[in-house]
Amino acid sequence: MRVTQSMLSNNMLRNLNNSYGKMSKLQDQINSGSKITRPSDDPVIAVKGMGYRRDLAKVEQYSRNMITANSWLDSTDESLNQVGEQMKRVRELVIQAANDTNTPEEREKIKMEIDQIRQQLQDVANTNVAGSYLFSGTNTNQPLFTPAAGGGKEINPALNGANNSVNIEVYDGIQIQVNTPGKDLFKSIDDLMGKISTVLGDPTKTGAEIGDTLGGVTSSSTDDDITTMHNKVLEAQADVGARQNRVEIMENRLGIREVNVTKQLRDNESVDYSKAITEMVTHESIHQAALSVGSKIIQQTLVDFIR
Repeated sequence: MRVTQSMLSNNMLRNLNNSYGKMSKLQDQINSGSKITRPSDDPVIAVKGMGYRRDLAKVEQYSRNMITANSWLDSTDESLNQVGEQMKRVRELVIQAANDTNTPEEREKIKMEIDQIRQQLQDVANTNVAGSYLFSGTNTNQPLFTPAAGGGKEINPALNGANNSVNIEVYDGIQIQVNTPGKDLFKSIDDLMGKISTVLGDPTKTGAEIGDTLGGVTSSSTDDDITTMHNKVLEAQADVGARQNRVEIMENRLGIREVNVTKQLRDNESVDYSKAITEMVTHESIHQAALSVGSKIIQQTLVDFIR
């Protein structure tokens, strides 16, 4: 086969272009710190990178969900703690009122404080966080207790809410209940407070009958008493605490997952600088050699001869 001058020139130009392309790619890698600048550079790396970024986006969303879950659980725990403290105060007042030496005026004063505590407990039942009512079940846009028709601060408001759970996804396929449905719990507490207020307001009731609302082994009451209600509140708090612990465990798990996925993404896409620089220097040397050899292969032009 006859090799012409044009063939030599075309081959040299093609090889030089290829050499420029390789050096350009290596330069882009060194500048960007990534093995690829476009998916076509390495489709396998690009597809893996998309998967890792999708995992990181999910971790970020789960972390935001964790913030919401912690907000609900912490607020619920604090609210139930307030209820427990108020129940202790109610117990003290009932013990004080169970003494038959109290005058009607003294019992009336105790009744007034009981009524105030009842309203306070209703306010706690209407705890709102970021526009959502914690104890209304899935009816998060409605307070558990609403004033009766006619307005004003009513002692016997209407009861709303639903005994349904509100769940938030905190990991792949894992959901945690963040609310404590309070319709039954707060209705029982409110009924008990109304019962105590009624007993205190009845001058015919004796100290023993008032003391029956305390509950315990010495009481004739079996359900509607302060001890039973207080225990229910403590059980609800224990349940919230268990879920708080689980959320903390899931947060640690998410942190570990984020570290692992970030490492995998870095290993998948990050360029090895020492290797890239070595290859760059090698290709520069080859390119310079190609230029030197090419200048000797291409024949001189007629102008060179005239000179």
